[in-house]
Amino acid sequence: MTDTFPSQPTPAAPIRHVLTEREERFERIRGRAGLVLAPIVFTALLLAPLGGMKPEAHRLAAVMAAVVLLWITEALPMPATALLGAAAAVVLRVAPAKEVFAPFADPLIFLFIGSFIIARAIFLHGLDRRMAYGVLAMRWIGGRPSRVLLAFGAVTATLSAWMSNTATTAMMFGIGMSILSVMMAAGGGDRPAIDPRYATGLMLMTSFAASIGGLATPVGTPPNVIGIGFIRGLLKEEVTFFEWMAIGVPVVVLLFICLYLYLNALSPAGVRTLGAGTEVIRRARDGLGPWSRGQKSVAIAFGVTALLWITPGLFALTLGEDSALYREMSARIPESAAALIGALLLFFLPGDEGKRAITWEEAAQIDWGVILLYGGGFALGVLSFQTGLAEAVGRGLTGIIPLHGEFGLLVASVIVAVLVSETTSNTASANMVVPVVISIAVAQGVDPLVPALGATMAASLGFMLPVSTPCNAIVYGSGYVPLMRMVRYGIILDVIGVFVITGAVWLLAPLIR
Repeated sequence: MTDTFPSQPTPAAPIRHVLTEREERFERIRGRAGLVLAPIVFTALLLAPLGGMKPEAHRLAAVMAAVVLLWITEALPMPATALLGAAAAVVLRVAPAKEVFAPFADPLIFLFIGSFIIARAIFLHGLDRRMAYGVLAMRWIGGRPSRVLLAFGAVTATLSAWMSNTATTAMMFGIGMSILSVMMAAGGGDRPAIDPRYATGLMLMTSFAASIGGLATPVGTPPNVIGIGFIRGLLKEEVTFFEWMAIGVPVVVLLFICLYLYLNALSPAGVRTLGAGTEVIRRARDGLGPWSRGQKSVAIAFGVTALLWITPGLFALTLGEDSALYREMSARIPESAAALIGALLLFFLPGDEGKRAITWEEAAQIDWGVILLYGGGFALGVLSFQTGLAEAVGRGLTGIIPLHGEFGLLVASVIVAVLVSETTSNTASANMVVPVVISIAVAQGVDPLVPALGATMAASLGFMLPVSTPCNAIVYGSGYVPLMRMVRYGIILDVIGVFVITGAVWLLAPLIR
């Protein structure tokens, strides 16, 4: 998830400012421009004669244009903008308050809440660090830089499939900086310092692998849940946890392989082994000690949740979607209920020092902003279909987009989502692009599911700039990542991502129908 910055671990090397003075000045100008342009665009659209639209759709068009501008410029906190859009829809009588605010009680909201609480517990009890150091200290790695890069990225991607991309990056960033500080100081004699390009590669692996890994599961990153919500709410089609993973896991595997191959080729270490760097990893792993009671409890809660998420899909795969067992379990324990069951287990299971695995004070520190952002964005997307605005936009854009048909629209939706994600947050990209893609598909008379899935996944790409995602900003602050190198390597992954997501969705989406 990509819209908040958790507390970062203290690195083992000095950190420079995340943004340069010029970039900070640009951000200030961008924010001020949004505060000026949003009211102007809102007023202009509200007063403009938009023929062929119902009055409610006309007023909603003005609201959504202002909201999109505020999201792109980030003039206001993004959750506040989402709430502003929902409130404005009520005030302007686009729909009654009960209908506008209904998406804030959507089952996917509770999927967010439950999974966020579990991820919070994993972080608090250090279960993520135990996994990271356990893998990095494996004998197979043997202190070889290329294998460290591979294992480091694989751990990052795996953790990010189940917890916040940003929190994963922050945690792995501290581990990576500790490794690099030892490696960079090992110059002289028969153990020369590593090539600085390797440091760049390891830092970019931290950020890029975290963003990629979030695509593996529906709860890996907010755009996944947002896209699934639009597909369910607007198309009346369910994408189960298992069905998403049937597409998401192959996408992650292919993207990660490509990421590793080109980072390993473009960022050589210049040495065969890490020397003292290997010992740092082993000491850190040994310093974790035996499993604590709290870690065991969190592992149990997570295991129960994952089992409840995946089991219905396994029943559907083995017994068929018409089987009574599959239908009964899907109805009784949907993904949202499973997430809440796992989260609530943490309040019963024992933790450390006589406490429970998580307290309410700790659970309340989850990212409520992302939850409100989803609710507000989903509300506006649903209203756009109810009022006919989405249909009007779809008809208007059909003649502009040069690519037609299901495959052509899939390619266009993936490219647009990637480009939007470079200029605004991934969650805002999903909120803006997915409903429009669905409306265009409906206007063209093609199946909207495939392009909607493509746009949802592509919304998590965006690797070129420090401001593209908090993950990029964190590693950019290490001092090891020159801006233009991030841009060059990010473009490579964006292009690969367009091909991989387009191909995987086109080939695999029909299999989950």
